[in-house]
Amino acid sequence: MGCDVPSGLQRGNSTIRTRFRRFSGLTASLANSPSGSLLALIVVLLVAVVPLAGRDKEKLSYGEGLIVNIPMPESQIAQVVEDVSDNGVIRGTKEYNKDEFVSGAKASATSRVFPDWTGGGKVFYKVREHAIDPRNFKDGGDVGTLVVRYVVQPQGEKNTVLRIDALFQEDFRRTVHQSDGSVENSEYKDIREHLENIRLMQDETAAAEKERQARLSKKQNSAMGQDADAAGAGQSTSQTFSQTVGSPDSASADPAMQSSSRDSSQNEVSETQSVQAAPGQAQPAQSLEERVKELRKQVQRLVKAPGAPLKSAPFHTAGTLQLLGTGTEVLILINTPYWYGVETHEGQHGWVMRDQLEQP
Repeated sequence: MGCDVPSGLQRGNSTIRTRFRRFSGLTASLANSPSGSLLALIVVLLVAVVPLAGRDKEKLSYGEGLIVNIPMPESQIAQVVEDVSDNGVIRGTKEYNKDEFVSGAKASATSRVFPDWTGGGKVFYKVREHAIDPRNFKDGGDVGTLVVRYVVQPQGEKNTVLRIDALFQEDFRRTVHQSDGSVENSEYKDIREHLENIRLMQDETAAAEKERQARLSKKQNSAMGQDADAAGAGQSTSQTFSQTVGSPDSASADPAMQSSSRDSSQNEVSETQSVQAAPGQAQPAQSLEERVKELRKQVQRLVKAPGAPLKSAPFHTAGTLQLLGTGTEVLILINTPYWYGVETHEGQHGWVMRDQLEQP
């Protein structure tokens, strides 16, 4: 009993046969030429080698991981990697098309998916169990464990080597699948953003310290200038008083007139000193107090209800130094787009989200 072949399949077969006849005709015409045998052999080899090269390239693109050298101390890199390994998400892959990443991951000190690391440095793992067919893993499928491994290795005092690898192991067959590099690159991008924030924090801290030193130096110079002016005014008054009261000419004058002149001079000096002292002391003290109050208002903030955690770094996953209660007063030291670097009255430094503080 015969069966009908779909028209689409017939057209496909016809196209394949047509191309095959053209290729056969090309090789036949080459074979009939003086150097035809050699050219025909070259064509056949090219047709055979190109798919092999494509398969080799595809094979090499999996399991390479990521190795980068970062010009920063190992302690800073380790802190950032620890924060990223504990942020709960794995980037560069997803379970469903609507997802942006795989969530529900947890930080871990070990992993059964990777062999034990013996190369030195600090090792961190981010593990997501029961992941459903995560994308960008070679021949992946089914349900299994998704793991990202980070290795931080110091290279001297100011350089660090960071290695990132990702694997997916099926729960049923225990087959391990390698990443195509998407996970490693995406995780490193997250780490790099953290490092850029740290550099920004360091630059702003240095700038704030430089500005503080400049203000302190200016204040000291101003205070020294005021002391010098006061000393000069006192010396001038003393000389005037001495010339008026104790001069040789006045000693030879009539005693009654000398006494009257001395009393008059003393009254004038007292009035002059009282007039000079009042503006010179009360007015600067008042303006300085107002200036300090104005500056303090600019850098002072209060913690909003219900309170806020004081973080060790400007990241959500950074460690919490202490919990600040509602109404706690802090001083702003560093200003970033999303975080404030603050100091408490006890001298504790840390970071608080901008929207968790308000002006008094």
